[in-house]
Amino acid sequence: MLDRLSLIFVIIGALNWGSIGLFKFDIVSWICGGQDAVLSRIIYTVVALAGLWCISLLFRPRERVGS
Repeated sequence: MLDRLSLIFVIIGALNWGSIGLFKFDIVSWICGGQDAVLSRIIYTVVALAGLWCISLLFRPRERVGS
């Protein structure tokens, strides 16, 4: 469950970075009232922690389905 939740947050972060790179528009700061808003900082921190958690996915053995 934590893996899926982390992947969702990483996808949200990737979409936000994509919008910054393509359109110079930060969706999180727009929704939360600026980059310095407490809610924005919480979201940025959660996304960063999710990204760190997803690093562990690279080093886990793959599960075989049906074997």
